Amino acid sequence: MGTCLDWHSGVANALPATIAEATRSRLALDWREEFFRELHARSQRGLPPEDIDITHRKTLLRILGRDVYEGERRHFVGLDEEGNNNGALSSSTTSVAPPPPDGGTDAVERAVRSWHNMVPWSDVRPALTALKKESSELGGLELFVLANGTTRLQLDLVRSSGLEGLFSLLFSSELLGVYKPAPEAYEKALRLVQVRPDEAVMVAAHAYDLRAARALGMNTVYVHRWTDDRSEDMDVVRRENDAFLGERENGMEGLYSVIKALS
Repeated sequence: MGTCLDWHSGVANALPATIAEATRSRLALDWREEFFRELHARSQRGLPPEDIDITHRKTLLRILGRDVYEGERRHFVGLDEEGNNNGALSSSTTSVAPPPPDGGTDAVERAVRSWHNMVPWSDVRPALTALKKESSELGGLELFVLANGTTRLQLDLVRSSGLEGLFSLLFSSELLGVYKPAPEAYEKALRLVQVRPDEAVMVAAHAYDLRAARALGMNTVYVHRWTDDRSEDMDVVRRENDAFLGERENGMEGLYSVIKALS
């Protein structure tokens, strides 16, 4: 998600406007990090993928329970002063509460749904379009999405971001039955499209993702996004991968040249 889509803008803007803009930004970033911690914990325990809306709801409630957000909790319908669910909201691990009858006064529900509606980073569409257009020159290149989440989320994001028609297939952790970075996620996706690891290039804005792919023999390209991997040492990440696309490299604008060099 974070590689191609500016999730931060969409989520921060969906949080209650009565919260200061800087605080909404920080809350969105903290929420994202807590989401990854939850996914990694579930993966390490060998738990099956759950509906991403459940995970997002659960982790948002957890974040709002932190002392640092004590002043912001009152902006969210259904939470008490400690950030606990008072019954108006469901953070169940087995079901997601339906949207409220009025269509959106529930700030938690609105925030959770915001993950289904994103805009792409400005360098994404030109980069993917160039790859698609010149696929024959690159040996019949095909573009796939391999991401944690649900298939419904992926369909919504491709549509809302205007990236329809650019991907041959969308692989979700729900579809594969396992979270990344478990090796099985990459292996199953490669097996289904009959591609060897050394024939594939994993492009991502998450170092953990690329480390797992590289361990299986895949080529890896890191795309730096300020919203993700905030605790990673970028000098280390740059050395770990076949290519690093940051501001200096004009982001994903340089992807075509990199893929061509790796082909």
